[in-house]
Amino acid sequence: MSDLRAAAAPPRVRIIAAFAAVYLIWGSTYLAMRFADESLPPFLMAGTRFLIAGALLYGWLRLRGAARPSRVHWRSALIVGVLLLVAGNGMVAWSELVLPSSLAALLISTVPIWIALLDWLRPGGRRPSRAALLGLALGFAGVFLLIGPDAISAHSAHGSPSGFVLLVVPLAALSWAAGSLYSRSAKMPATPLLGTGMEMLVGGVLLLALAVVTGEPAQLHLQSVSPRSLLAVGYLIIFGSLVGFTAYVWLLRATTPAHAATYAYVNPVVAVFLGWAFDNEPLSARTLIAAAIIIAGVVVITSFHSRSVAPDQARELQQTRPRALPPALAEAVKPAISIEE
Repeated sequence: MSDLRAAAAPPRVRIIAAFAAVYLIWGSTYLAMRFADESLPPFLMAGTRFLIAGALLYGWLRLRGAARPSRVHWRSALIVGVLLLVAGNGMVAWSELVLPSSLAALLISTVPIWIALLDWLRPGGRRPSRAALLGLALGFAGVFLLIGPDAISAHSAHGSPSGFVLLVVPLAALSWAAGSLYSRSAKMPATPLLGTGMEMLVGGVLLLALAVVTGEPAQLHLQSVSPRSLLAVGYLIIFGSLVGFTAYVWLLRATTPAHAATYAYVNPVVAVFLGWAFDNEPLSARTLIAAAIIIAGVVVITSFHSRSVAPDQARELQQTRPRALPPALAEAVKPAISIEE
């Protein structure tokens, strides 16, 4: 029996490569968005990225025989796409016009904390354990340290105040958390990646509509678009949205969800050091201390809050997890509340 299990187990090198993809690629998407923003309007960039990635993923899966989604599936994809990709990822892309990518990544890393809080406050929700409450307190203390009055001036870009933007990013994380919770019970196709492709398609269309409403097409000057911005968009489409997410879904089957969810701890650290190394972003003692506090809060939340989930809810979470997450970023952190297995 042990021989059969060993033969069926995926090669260790493939597991290591998949973890490396999820850790490094998803952690690097924040810096890639920052580079893309240098010469491309943010909503136009994000909408193009998700529309192309969603069309590729959806088309490939349909050609491989995935069942045609129903109208209710598209309705669910619309709601999730609005919460995760438009109000979540789109606002992050917009915020990086003035915020360092490392700061945006740290604020978005609070998504598991927002999920635990919303899950507590909703009707019939679960009260966190004492340890999980400690995690909530740690996480929000770290956020306060990042966005305090003096931190706002310290993280201003181009000499302009960034206080409003610093408040927008936590709201984007809150929207991401709400979308993740909604997606638990949303009716989606049986093929998880097909649902992801649908969410990207819908989110891409809505982000492009938002770009038109905000006048971004008039701000686009093709002759001024830098090669670095174009490369960043290509990187986000191919690696951030397709390779990274495919590796993550494969890891959910090759390892335990608890192990796969460790990307929630690693991604912000990767983003902080990549921003410092490649974009000269400030790496102050305050930022490092706040990062440590936030990540500690996330670790506590994901370690203790998830243990109170009932077995039937655990099975539901495991079934819906791949379709609940956005492909980027960075981009939903629902598996960060996964069941310890």
